[in-house]
Amino acid sequence: MNHPGLRHLLETNRPDQFALLEAATELFTRSDAVTDLLVRGSLARGTADRLSDVDFVVAVEDARFPEFVSALNPLIATELGGILPGWRDTIVGDMGGLGYVFLLVWVDHLQQLDLYAVPASRLARVREQSLCQPIFSRDPDAARTVDAETTGFVTREARRPPDCENLLIEALVIGYLIRKRVTRGQNFIAYSEWFLFNTAVKNLIKTALAPSSSYYGWYQLNEEVGRTPLGRECLHHLTALVTAAPSPTLESVTEGLNRVIAVAEKAIPQILESHRDAIDAYRRYMEL
Repeated sequence: MNHPGLRHLLETNRPDQFALLEAATELFTRSDAVTDLLVRGSLARGTADRLSDVDFVVAVEDARFPEFVSALNPLIATELGGILPGWRDTIVGDMGGLGYVFLLVWVDHLQQLDLYAVPASRLARVREQSLCQPIFSRDPDAARTVDAETTGFVTREARRPPDCENLLIEALVIGYLIRKRVTRGQNFIAYSEWFLFNTAVKNLIKTALAPSSSYYGWYQLNEEVGRTPLGRECLHHLTALVTAAPSPTLESVTEGLNRVIAVAEKAIPQILESHRDAIDAYRRYMEL
């Protein structure tokens, strides 16, 4: 291990995820486009437990930022065992970059990797808004120039509406997050994320079956989606989700995830089939 900051962090905390932390550090710092690497969250605070995710901030030279982001999915799938493309994290705050959540199979367990990619010129903003522990810096004294094209890229990516594949991944990732919250007894957070889960399922149904809808949010679902037997079947699953107890349990999370997969099998069968191996792995590790 050649990164003193990482070595100090691991010696201080010794989290169960240290092997993934080390592997991810070696992977990201292998690229000379990466200028800085920091750890956030419970690992940075020294409060990590066996369910904690590995939470990175990766700063990238502004001009090479779009290229780096476009390579993330294949890179993490190949090098770290990512089973699904990363979910564009809509929960993390805006710190000038783009957040992603990846689910990995690591040492025969499903593990979460949170990655906040930021142009190097905006790293100071991340430091101001989030507690971080630096573990790598290629050139700490270098001046970073803002690249206008990269700024536009970040804005477009942040505003790009999710498609059906993204929404399926969002529901699966949020389901994983809720299960961790329930296991930890974090009932208030689980409650809030359960609403996000149901909204992702609604958006998946609506995007797949009423893509030209001009209605906002939850309006006119029966009128637009419920016109066909397929639509009514999908709305039946959504009704079961939104009428369940508002505070999720392990059992209701399992039922909810099975329902979103059932919706995907009906509404987006080709997309589901393209991720069949990933879904099978997810079901296995989530014990669905």
